[in-house]
Amino acid sequence: MKLLTKMFSKAPAIAVVTAVCLSTVVHSTANAEDKIRWKVQATFNTGWPALGDPIARVSKTLKEVTNGRINLKIYEPGKIVPPLEISPSISKGDLPAAYNYLAYDQGRIPSAVLFSAVPFGMEPWEYASWWFEGEGAGLAAELYHKQNIHPLLCSTIGPETAGWYRKPIKSLDDMKGLKIRFSGLGGMVLNRIGASATLMAGGEIFAALEKGTLDATEYSMPAIDEILGFHKIAKFNLFPGWHQPSTSTHLLINLDKWNAMAKSDQALFEMACTAATMRAITTGEALQGKQIKSFPSKGVTAAKLPNDVIDELKRVTGIIMKEEAAKDADFAKIWASQQAFHADYQIWKEMGYLPRDYD
Repeated sequence: MKLLTKMFSKAPAIAVVTAVCLSTVVHSTANAEDKIRWKVQATFNTGWPALGDPIARVSKTLKEVTNGRINLKIYEPGKIVPPLEISPSISKGDLPAAYNYLAYDQGRIPSAVLFSAVPFGMEPWEYASWWFEGEGAGLAAELYHKQNIHPLLCSTIGPETAGWYRKPIKSLDDMKGLKIRFSGLGGMVLNRIGASATLMAGGEIFAALEKGTLDATEYSMPAIDEILGFHKIAKFNLFPGWHQPSTSTHLLINLDKWNAMAKSDQALFEMACTAATMRAITTGEALQGKQIKSFPSKGVTAAKLPNDVIDELKRVTGIIMKEEAAKDADFAKIWASQQAFHADYQIWKEMGYLPRDYD
């Protein structure tokens, strides 16, 4: 009788242990079956620091943290679809995901450019703050969910240079008539002041400079421009990057696939992209000073645009932004959000940080 009593008294405990074991087995089996194997198109070369390598970091992080259950195979630019066809391919479900520069959607979605780069706009940490703590992520989701796409911020870096030129720019007249590679809203501003701006893929720029098809170009930060070899032809690298105080790139995921994912997997993707964004900022900031120091040995002159040129570019930018906002309700809404956030941020920036001219 005592033996039976002991056995029955232990029965609830045995039942609990059995249930836990069965739950673990079922959960493990479900996880083993719930594999994610995606082809992911990259817009930028994954060997480019800060601009291109964040998606490689995301892939590596997700693979390691899930022990291979999530495996993103990253394809270099153009290997699956051309840059301008990335978002439509994701929208249709032909491509599950891509690391994309949203300004390439500007022709179809005018307001998309505001999530990539804005002349005289936000610096990288300010953009990241607006995205994560302000309305950025919500507005991007609102815009791209209509395209059956879910966006995640995966990189934001510091300013591009104002361009590589064959001759110095001492006045606004020196920019008039120049055939220059410029993208997005910055290109629209240059066209308005009399330059001839054109969009061109990174891999095509050097040859265009060499042949004289281009007089000047911008592309990215000095450490990335070095890889593309602009300094071999255009010996004047101008600053500041008025047209792109920050450059942001996003992981775009087909919305149906995103919604079908477990919440835990969605969280993993969000954490991996947030970590990659932080590393993009730190990598980009760490490399540029040393790169500029190397200019004299290559015969390159680093110079700043005259203040009156910058003032005029800013004035024309204001006109362009108002015109674009008047033409598109989404553009107006997102631009208003950015301006409001910037106004509040400027109070902190001016009070909390040392002024630029402090010595």
